[in-house]
Amino acid sequence: MLRRLAHPCRQRPHRPHGPHRRHRTRAVALAVAGLALLLAAGTSGAATPAVPAPGSAPRTPSATAPTTAVPDTPGSATPLSGYAVQSTARVTDTAEAVSSPGYPATGWYSAGPRSTVLAALLAAGVYPDPFHSTRQKLIPAADFTVPWWYRSDFTLADTTARTHLDLSGVISAADVYVNGHRIATTGTVTGAYTRHEFDVTALVRPGTNTVAFRIQPNNPRKHLTMGWLDWLQPPPDQNMGIVRDVTVRRAGPVALRDAHVVTTLAMPSMASADLTVKARLRNDSDATVTTTLSGTVGGAPFGRSVTLAPHETRAVAFAPAEHPALRLESPRVWWPAHMGGQPMYALDLTATVNTTPSDTAHQAFGIRDVRAPLNADGARQYEINGRPLLVKGGGWSPDAFLRWDPTYTEDRLKYALDLGLNTLRLEGHIEPDEFFDLADRHGILTLPGWECCTKWEGETNRSGSGERWTTADHSVARASMAAEAARLRHHPSVISFLIGSDAAPNEEIERGYLDALKAADWTAPVIPAASDTSSPITGRSGMKMTGPYDWVPPGYWYDKREGGASGFNSETSAGPDIPTLDTLRRMMTPAELETLWKDPTAPQYHRSPSATFDTLELYAAALTARYGAPASLEDYVRKAQLAQYENVRAQFEAYARNAKDPSDPSTGVVYWMFNSGWTSLHWQLVDRYLDQGGAYFGAKKANEPLHVQYGYDDRSVTVVNNRPAPASGLTARVTLFAPDGTQKYDRTATGLSVAGGGVSSTVLTVPESVPGLPTTYLARLLLTDAAGREVSRNVYWLSTEEDVLDYERSDWYYTPTTSYADLSGLNAMPRTAVAATASTTADASTTAEASGTSTTTVTLRHAGTGGTPALLTDVHLVGEQGTPVLPVRWTDNQVSLWPGESVTLTATYRTADLHGSAPRLRISGWNTPTSTIPAA
Repeated sequence: MLRRLAHPCRQRPHRPHGPHRRHRTRAVALAVAGLALLLAAGTSGAATPAVPAPGSAPRTPSATAPTTAVPDTPGSATPLSGYAVQSTARVTDTAEAVSSPGYPATGWYSAGPRSTVLAALLAAGVYPDPFHSTRQKLIPAADFTVPWWYRSDFTLADTTARTHLDLSGVISAADVYVNGHRIATTGTVTGAYTRHEFDVTALVRPGTNTVAFRIQPNNPRKHLTMGWLDWLQPPPDQNMGIVRDVTVRRAGPVALRDAHVVTTLAMPSMASADLTVKARLRNDSDATVTTTLSGTVGGAPFGRSVTLAPHETRAVAFAPAEHPALRLESPRVWWPAHMGGQPMYALDLTATVNTTPSDTAHQAFGIRDVRAPLNADGARQYEINGRPLLVKGGGWSPDAFLRWDPTYTEDRLKYALDLGLNTLRLEGHIEPDEFFDLADRHGILTLPGWECCTKWEGETNRSGSGERWTTADHSVARASMAAEAARLRHHPSVISFLIGSDAAPNEEIERGYLDALKAADWTAPVIPAASDTSSPITGRSGMKMTGPYDWVPPGYWYDKREGGASGFNSETSAGPDIPTLDTLRRMMTPAELETLWKDPTAPQYHRSPSATFDTLELYAAALTARYGAPASLEDYVRKAQLAQYENVRAQFEAYARNAKDPSDPSTGVVYWMFNSGWTSLHWQLVDRYLDQGGAYFGAKKANEPLHVQYGYDDRSVTVVNNRPAPASGLTARVTLFAPDGTQKYDRTATGLSVAGGGVSSTVLTVPESVPGLPTTYLARLLLTDAAGREVSRNVYWLSTEEDVLDYERSDWYYTPTTSYADLSGLNAMPRTAVAATASTTADASTTAEASGTSTTTVTLRHAGTGGTPALLTDVHLVGEQGTPVLPVRWTDNQVSLWPGESVTLTATYRTADLHGSAPRLRISGWNTPTSTIPAA
């Protein structure tokens, strides 16, 4: 038992007993509720944002604000290219002076177009890498308790056109100035997700213009912004800054806003789709204006003339009833990855006045149908285009300092696909538009929603840290919902919005959210919470948040209690995920690494700020009891990878096996978490540097398309077919071995057929007792097709002494284990050699996907002379200095081979990530000596 109070942000929700236990003024402002986003700031490009090495001198701060050239083209929307930033504690000039063109920002720091204060200071080299050791503690938090100035210049040539400033992503609030004039106060520009549009036509002039923001400090307990909870050590600035684009928009007398398409796919045939085009026209002039609104969608033209009184705003809609071309026959339907293609359509609109374009709008969108009814057991069951879908997901984290890097983001999304995941959950920290564009392109489903336990749940989650709401907070929340709904509604990858996390909203808050969603023409399901609770209007969530969040044994996942494989578990995992030794040495000092494996009771800075999760006591106790006490750091990491492989594999396998159960089936599981925003010791399938260990490959194995697996609960051998089409002519074989390779049991089932779409079939059952089976043993499962080709191989290390759980003492974050499986027999496995041959080819293709990539092919062969298998052989692609080449995607890895067996694996990666060196392969394993071979 932990001798600590539970972290207030993750209290177990109450469960019953049982198994489921702004008006527009012309020169000042139009406050448009809406589209903000959790974007990340600073620099982009490298997977790990560049910071100076320890002890290096910081770069000289910039003396001028960046300047953005804004075209006069009607309909143009130009993001500011960046800012000069400085603390108000160091700026004594007036706001009017700071926000006027020509102001000398001497000694200020450069910031990207989306940047927190700390992200800017890190980019300037003010502090060394905060991801290493405890260096973040050295950053003085007091520097961020005062407002900071953000200043940027833009140039215009023609001021006869109207000019608007469009902004969101301000954390936590700001006074906004243009050319020495305040256009908004912190009472208006507040909240990370609200969106605002200000008419600054009367303030701009030809040549240089200045925008300045006086940003207020952030406190997630007090403001509807973003916080970090127990995920990571929160940055000292609390993400204070501007983390979304601030855009200068140009238009003629008529502005075109809120353009979107509402799609209705005919179900179940999908033979046609109705498209309704909607937009708002706003006359920004003092005269009556007639405008022609015309456009195309899916190749179909439409249009009409609209007369607007001075300063009138009017909603316009085009429906199939009056425009038959808006009913598409045989539409190109968007599907999640592995279920079909991801086609997108385009909406293009132009508002013309006197034959001159006044404004334009462009929007990509997809056509798909999403439903999420409650099944007979009350669990949320997602259906995409009529097909039920087991959600296999992970929790998404942005960079700890909200730095946005499109390449790094896409690398992680490709990793998610590589793991067989189909969904990512974004609890708060809702990423920028580009994130969802990438998700649309790659077919990854997303579940965005509000954050738990901070101000967002201050009214309803009294165990959280958020303060109660004021009347103004309700307005900010509604505006935030309207903005996010308008921003996300056209993305086919977005299949829900979770208006609550650990707690559902009360009726007043929920009504505000639902009204905003309805006004935005939101069509995807709205989920009241990620926990097992209900809201007054929407009703039951159909989800559970039973944990665990810390270590439990693999067999835990098969029991339909607590976090086991039934229903929809919105966030869960066995907690710690110790990264590879390469990553550990990048993130911790030698002394910290010694403590890591020697002292489980020591608080670990790289685990969590929560007193519940700041040590590795539970994890270390299980690792020692099951595998034996670690003898060194290397031995600790070696055992950790084995333990994480088996546990993550079991979690996904259990949910997959139970997906089609007639009673209490599993409908979704979100691994907590897919990735971490910093260098972490827990909650990650892939680490900060994109290295891959046991957790990664355990998930990849469990989610392979056609898969054979073992049930920890009933010793069953089950084939799961995640492919759309059925599979037939299969043969499944299970063989049990002593650790030295002596065979103890062997059975085969032939002529097997399994339907597609996630259907599973139990084909064999291992007897409860097998004569001569040692306490620790291995189970090899093989699945071959009609031609005898191996299509799935799965190896388990098991014990006749099973893990025993005490469910009666379950806490919100774990269930105690009273006795452990004995896997210590693995330590006696004789060492055995694995031979390898490898070659590399560079991709000559000129396509965007393949350009600049290389593929390394390696054949591994068991080269030992005895009968002992080579368990969990890992291959790492490394450069000349032995540093991992990342990211990399393997067809398979961490494989186990018996004498005489061989396997061929391929790795795909960017050639540039070799940095000019020849590729090499580092081969290691549980009982395989480490060796490195050339792979050129």
